[in-house]
Formats: sequence, C-alpha cells, structure tokens
Amino acid sequence: MRKSIEPQTAASQISSPVTPDAFIPYGRQSISSTDIEAVVEVLKSDWLTQGPAIEQFEQAVAKACEARYAVAVSSATAGLHLACMAAGLKPGHRLWTVPNTFVASANCGRYCGAEVDFVDINPKTYNMDVVQLQAKLEVARQQNQLPDVVIPVHFAGQSCEMAEIHKLSLEYGFTIIEDAAHAIGGQYQNQPVGHGQYSEMTVFSFHPVKIITTGEGGMIITNREDLYQHLLRLRSHGITREPSLMTQTSDGPWYYQQLELGFNYRMTDLQAALGNSQMQRLDEFIARRRELASRYHQLLSDLPVILPWQHPETQSAWHLYVIQIDSTQTTKTRKAVFEHLRAYQIGVQVHYIPVHTQPYYQALGFAPGDFPVAEAYYQQAISLPLYADLTDAQQDYVVQVLTEALA
Repeated sequence: MRKSIEPQTAASQISSPVTPDAFIPYGRQSISSTDIEAVVEVLKSDWLTQGPAIEQFEQAVAKACEARYAVAVSSATAGLHLACMAAGLKPGHRLWTVPNTFVASANCGRYCGAEVDFVDINPKTYNMDVVQLQAKLEVARQQNQLPDVVIPVHFAGQSCEMAEIHKLSLEYGFTIIEDAAHAIGGQYQNQPVGHGQYSEMTVFSFHPVKIITTGEGGMIITNREDLYQHLLRLRSHGITREPSLMTQTSDGPWYYQQLELGFNYRMTDLQAALGNSQMQRLDEFIARRRELASRYHQLLSDLPVILPWQHPETQSAWHLYVIQIDSTQTTKTRKAVFEHLRAYQIGVQVHYIPVHTQPYYQALGFAPGDFPVAEAYYQQAISLPLYADLTDAQQDYVVQVLTEALA
C-alpha cells in the first residue's frame, strides 16, 4: 500500500521514496514467455545471424505497414544513415529535419558529409511546422540552397502532416525520409505509418523503450525495389553475390564483389526472432498505450499542464506521453516538478533537448534562439511513464505524485 505523499515545499521534506523495485520508468519493454521461447529456438538452430528469422521479421513489418519491402538493420540510427545514402545524400547536399528530436535525425546527414539545417516545430503537435517549412523552402529557393533530403520526425508516435510535406517535395524537389522511430503501429489518414504514400523511405526503432523491441535494432521500409536492393547491399559492406551486378565474370560459387562502401549494419537472427514474436502483440501494445493516454487525458485535465494535442488525421502510436508545465497557471518550475517525481521513484524524462543547442551543432553555427518554438517547448516538457505493462494503479500513483508536485 503506497503511503500518502505530502506536497514538496523543500528538498529536506521529501520522504523516503517507494521501494527500489517499485521504480516506474518512462518506458520499458514487455517480454513474454513466447518471446523468450522464440529467441531460444534460434539459439538451438543453425542460424544466429543472417538466417530465416531476419526475412520473417522483415515480412511481418512490411505487411503491418502495407508496404512492399523492409530491411532490418542494427539500429534506427543505422537505418537513417543507410536511407540517406540510398537517397544519394553526399557532401555539398543539404538535409533538413526538426530540432525536437534525438540527435540521430540530424547526425545521419552529417555521416554523409551533408549540411544540416532545421525547421521549427508546430506548437500544438510538436512535429515539423508545415507553414514554417514552406516559408523556409521559398527563401532557400531564392538563395539556391534547397534541401536534398527532408526528414520529418513523428514525435511521440504522432505522424507529421505528410500529405502537405509531400506536396512541397513535389514543388521543391526534395526526397522525404520519415523518421518513425516512435511510430510503428500509428496511423495517418487511416493508413499505417510506413505505408509510404508520401515518402521514399520510413525508418523504425526497436529500442527497448519503443513500441516493440529487438533489444537494439531498426527497420527501413520502402516501396521501391531499386532502393530495397541498394539498402540490402549497404547494410552488408556494399557487397553483392549477384552476377548481373558484377563488373566481371564470377570466379565461382564463393565469389562476391564490393561495389561501394557499405557498413556492417546487420541485425542478428536472435534480435529478429524477438521482433517477430513482438509483432504478434503490436495491436495489443498500441491498444493499451492508447487506453493509458486516454486515462491521462482524463486524470490530468484539471491540472496546470498542457496536454498533448492530436491532429484529427492521425492516430498516434503513443510512444511518449508528454505534458508541458503551464507557467501561466502555476509558479512551479519544470525542474522542481521533475525532481519531485524522480524522488518518488517515477522515472520521468525530457524529450528532447533541441538538437541545434548541442555543442557539436553550435560549432557548426547554430545558436539558442534560432528555433524558438522548439526551445520554448523544451523548457516546460516532461515525459510521463507510458508503456504497455504500466498498470492503472501505477498510473494513478504517477498522477497523485504529479498533482502534489504542482500543488
């Protein structure tokens, strides 16, 4: 039975937190006995890597996305890198993304030697602001500095306004790669994220805090066979065994050629087996996350916080549930609320520190103040616990502690 918590008025008055084994993280994996059995079965097989489990997992994800092709990789970061390479991004080119994301969404451009820039976020969705994107594109066209690749990020599991971004891509000539690390199982215009109607490639993450997990791992989705074949080569050193692609006649069955500089970004069969098993519960995971998000909406409605707004054309996968402390309604700071929740074993987090404020990007010429909407959002944001195995009682406890932190 959890004890009643007194409002925090000073650090010295914080009572001892609940027992360590009751820690509630902001996100975590859900591993079943079936998942474990699937991994053990691979351990007993002849294939630990690059075996049949990889293709099974790829087919399962492609089917769920209603897309043609899927390429399993070692991480979503690897997936973004390979997607940029397959799109032809190189030195002298430009990539645009948003500042409200993990650094990988921008770093993938730098891996290719491209220049990186950002588009500020919509203050309601926290996704790429289409109005600001269009305005920035018009200026870039006048300066002959249009982007070659644009990476919209489906923050917290909610899709960006992809139809509008796609329309702009046709006018301004850029390739769209969707960073859907948060969004497997989400929908846009009643189609699954990853469907590919409005982009060339989509990248998912299977990190343990995401919707499904393979430990570490990612997936690139595309409907183009040429991109698919290229991605397969790039994830495995740029090597092919296909005679029709070789520059000379094969020496024999053992023969291969490296056609370009690729990487070892392969996923193991152990990971794929876990992922394939997890895919069987994707709908269950999404349903529970949406149920928990709905409960948060109700339970937090009277608190001085800004709740996450949902665009009517989207159905979020709810990777994250992010609130903002409403400074017009309370004098409590985000830091004070954050520390209060952590003191009571609630592992809240902040997503994200704007990428352009990181020292690496400041050294490239960016500075605080460049993207004010993302910066203002960051100052007040807190991600509350949200994952499939979170119980109603745990969620009620989170709300109780948050309520008293804001009192």
